[in-house]
Amino acid sequence: MNFKHSIKYLCAASLVATPVWAEDEEAASAVDPDLPTYEQVAGISGNLSSIGSDTLNNLMTLWAEGFQGFYPNVNIQIQGAGTGTAPPAITEGTANFGPMSRPMREGEVQAFEERHGYPPTLVPVAIDLLAVYVHRDNPIEGLSLPQVDAIFSATRRLGAPADITTWGQVGLEGAWAARDITLYSRNAVSGTYGFFRQNALGDGDFKATINEQPGSASVVQGVSETIGGIGYSGIGYRTAGVRAIPLATEDGGDFMEPSGENATDGSYPLARFLYLAVNKNPNEPLAPLEREFLKMVLAKQGQEVVVRDGFVPLPAAVAAQQLEALGIE
Repeated sequence: MNFKHSIKYLCAASLVATPVWAEDEEAASAVDPDLPTYEQVAGISGNLSSIGSDTLNNLMTLWAEGFQGFYPNVNIQIQGAGTGTAPPAITEGTANFGPMSRPMREGEVQAFEERHGYPPTLVPVAIDLLAVYVHRDNPIEGLSLPQVDAIFSATRRLGAPADITTWGQVGLEGAWAARDITLYSRNAVSGTYGFFRQNALGDGDFKATINEQPGSASVVQGVSETIGGIGYSGIGYRTAGVRAIPLATEDGGDFMEPSGENATDGSYPLARFLYLAVNKNPNEPLAPLEREFLKMVLAKQGQEVVVRDGFVPLPAAVAAQQLEALGIE
């Protein structure tokens, strides 16, 4: 199920149209006003650990700081090496939470079920727009997904007639016409890598010439330092040195800006949920630490952090559905 269909499945109502560039003081007004306000409870202390997505690393850190503001006696450790590290951490019990920028693969779910006898639980906690970045001085108006595919992939499964290696091939003129395109990519352990491969390359193969980077920030930094560079990363990693360009689903289609509004109505083609994976026995309640952390994340305070970190917050209806599924009141 793609993002456009899954958001309609989770919530028939549309999300609040939230600008991804909202400043700190705007966060409170940017989230759905129907989200609950988190209230502190008694008796919460101990250790929490998180292993998983680099995309969610900063969000997890900010959520951890907020949670420790409510519960100073809670110690939280966070590792953000990539989405691929989350499923084994949850399966083996080395982490309470596994941040993921994609759903679990069939083999990952199977490994968890073989160990525990029930499936893992993935909780949507935010919405990300995967942006295609170019150098800030690049004048390109936008790209279609077939063009993006022809730039990044060796297989061109989205139908582009020829490989694209220079900026002149996508319409730039003058000094840009003969300028080579330099590719920046996440590495294979990343959920961002997998999402981009599936949705922008039609499950095709990346070119051997991509410069794989260990983190989202390093992709953006590479593009900012390379006049002919192009890369992809979450919208929350945008800096002044790059442009997040509009994308069209098809050649000749309308270019859509990577904005919260365009994500929620399905017009921006590279939107996705971000998840926290958790080991939730369907016959038992969550432990207090996990319960209260997720309750805070899905409340106003947690979703305000989502806005401040440059992502798109969940609508109240989706948050309420997740809390109900988790048995959290």
